[in-house]
Amino acid sequence: MERWLSWLRRRPAPAAAATAEPGPDPSAAADEPRPGAPSGASAGASPAPVPPARPAPPAPRPPAAPPVASPAPVLPARAVAPRPVVRPLAASDDVTGAPCPACGTPNPPDRRFCRRCATPLTPTTIAAPLPWWRTVWPFRRRTRAGSGRLVRFLVVLGVVLALCAAAFLLLPAGRHLIEDTRDKLGKAKAVTPTRVQATAELPGHPVAHSTDGLSNRYWGAPAPGTSATYTFGKPFRLVDVIVTNGASPAPEEYAKQGRALRIDMEVTDRDGVTVHKKLVLSDKPGPQTFPLGISGATTIRLTLEEPAGSAPDRHLALAEVEFFQRG
Repeated sequence: MERWLSWLRRRPAPAAAATAEPGPDPSAAADEPRPGAPSGASAGASPAPVPPARPAPPAPRPPAAPPVASPAPVLPARAVAPRPVVRPLAASDDVTGAPCPACGTPNPPDRRFCRRCATPLTPTTIAAPLPWWRTVWPFRRRTRAGSGRLVRFLVVLGVVLALCAAAFLLLPAGRHLIEDTRDKLGKAKAVTPTRVQATAELPGHPVAHSTDGLSNRYWGAPAPGTSATYTFGKPFRLVDVIVTNGASPAPEEYAKQGRALRIDMEVTDRDGVTVHKKLVLSDKPGPQTFPLGISGATTIRLTLEEPAGSAPDRHLALAEVEFFQRG
């Protein structure tokens, strides 16, 4: 297009004679006589000058075409389905039924959607949230009537029975653990028996010397199997027992008399239940501590067994016995 326009501009304009309109011939005009002029004068007169013809105007040029822009690249578009258009239909008023909650048009009872605006006539109800115990298996599953109910019932029954058995078996152990923890965290204090009795004792060495708080005096037992019974005024939690074996904590006095290397302890609580413990003593002077942890103790019986250092002129000696309760 641009080359054609440039060529059209460079083309020369057509000649004036070719484009001018044909005028009157001067020779013919000279031969024709003028009206009112003498014929003789016309013969001898010179012809009148003829004005030159005007050149024709140039042909109009066609307008230049606007530049055509090249199309820019375009990404392919995603196909979008046309949105459905609900066309309202003419509803007759002779239908009887429940009105539409949106437009109020009556609808037959068997319709699920409005016949004019397609609004649901029976909206679904939102289920209530489950309680917390229904979120734990096997309760969290929504089932139809009779679907898996027997299996769930058996599972629940088994769990309940297992928990009951575990509680029955572990309850004493749990109580014992709690009481031991309290014993260790608390501060123990000494408790004195209200009455002390022995099956046998030597003159000058009564059984009362075993609880008088003096370690240089002792209870003398004539033979193994001799026992002493300590009675307390009210039940208490027996935490520890400290036994000072022999005639004295001093080494030279300790070896002069015999001593028991084992003491059988029998503790009776307020309900009459008896607990047996064996206290194994080391053959050395000084106090020895035995943690027990027995609740509700009212009576404690000690029996001396396994004598050591015995001789015909020696007897069993027990310097001191101390009982401690939880403070």
